[in-house]
Amino acid sequence: MNEDLKALVRTIPDYPKPGIMFRDITTLLLDGPGFAAAITRMAASLAMPPDLIAGIEARGFIFGAALARELGVGLVLLRKQNKLPGPVSGVNYALEYGQDRIEMHDDAAPAGSRVCLVDDLIATGGTALAGAQLLRGGGAVVTQAAFAIDLPDLGGAQRLREAGITPHSLMAFSGH
Repeated sequence: MNEDLKALVRTIPDYPKPGIMFRDITTLLLDGPGFAAAITRMAASLAMPPDLIAGIEARGFIFGAALARELGVGLVLLRKQNKLPGPVSGVNYALEYGQDRIEMHDDAAPAGSRVCLVDDLIATGGTALAGAQLLRGGGAVVTQAAFAIDLPDLGGAQRLREAGITPHSLMAFSGH
């Protein structure tokens, strides 16, 4: 499963805390042909072309912008609270210790538009599910999501499937 791309992802043990194997995509981004291949393969993995890509802050902006350009569609920014000017809608979601909020411009994803969520990595799925809830709350249709990396042991991809969203990932790494 995309072993050539997997080889470009650096693993940093015990970051940000002991026991975590951090999957660092910056090494993939540094490799021009590898990054280009990742975007081409993400685009090819989608079952249906979307009307819009929704990039999740922050690394989802990188993959989302490149994928939107590849597909010739617009990019919706899903940002942390108080980062967007003008009228916004938002959704609160749970973190391990507390909660966070994700927001988008009210006019970013018109009702009925088919939107694909994009981020660098799917772990527990909390942020992606919040993004889907936010988009769907405005009437957008969210049935697929694209990620460079899946951490299947954390169950996020399965949580997306249960919410009616098909996750597409280029590579998977076991563990946390």
